[in-house]
Amino acid sequence: MTPLLRRPRKNPADSTVTLVGKPGCHLCDDAREVIAAVCADLGARWEEKDITQDAELHRKYWEQIPVILVDGAQHDFWRVDPQRLRKALGG
Repeated sequence: MTPLLRRPRKNPADSTVTLVGKPGCHLCDDAREVIAAVCADLGARWEEKDITQDAELHRKYWEQIPVILVDGAQHDFWRVDPQRLRKALGG
């Protein structure tokens, strides 16, 4: 029987969380608070992109905002679970 190999944990500081949202969106405001708190706690970077200023993001995500990306891959939409985000960041 072969032993289980554990993957090394990611360093959260090497990750970037992106919040795709729009101004005046209360779910985006809620997501921003969760993302800011988790990223501050783990040392991860985060950024925000306005869907109303980017035609490609608008086409791709309009019906799902807020959308949360971790290192460019879609992680969540509508609501952000802090524990799930923490796990995705390796924390």
